[in-house]
Amino acid sequence: MFDRLKAWLAEGGREAQGEAEPELAVAALLMEAAHVDGHLDEPERAAVRRILEQRFSLDEGAVRELTAAAERQAERSTQLFGMTRLLSERFSRDRRIEVIEMLWEVAYADGKLDPLEDAMLRRVAGLVDVSDHERGEAKLRVLRRLGLPEQG
Repeated sequence: MFDRLKAWLAEGGREAQGEAEPELAVAALLMEAAHVDGHLDEPERAAVRRILEQRFSLDEGAVRELTAAAERQAERSTQLFGMTRLLSERFSRDRRIEVIEMLWEVAYADGKLDPLEDAMLRRVAGLVDVSDHERGEAKLRVLRRLGLPEQG
């Protein structure tokens, strides 16, 4: 079911091995970004589903299954370190930047950036060794794609 997602992940880093799957880590980070401001709005939930569906060519059932697992993982995780460590170890720089871009899409799903979302993006980028410049460029790409004004 997750063959295309695993192919994307393997293409950008080493093949997933062990009990923690990188695809679950990506989805859990997306859900964490959706939750970080204290509430999970439908636009954010829809953004997570859309990102998983489009970026990884998953069908509706696979997206539903992955988001449910990601929500459970995000609820169990009290720290970002575990999720980001896996991505740092197994993803190329380009793939880590893509993940940051996905997180920006979730953060801007409601058309605005909450300070807690911004802080989380800064923290995750640091943990996965994505520079401030790369994080900023990813943000600009998302703002342009979403038709939102560029913000500092």
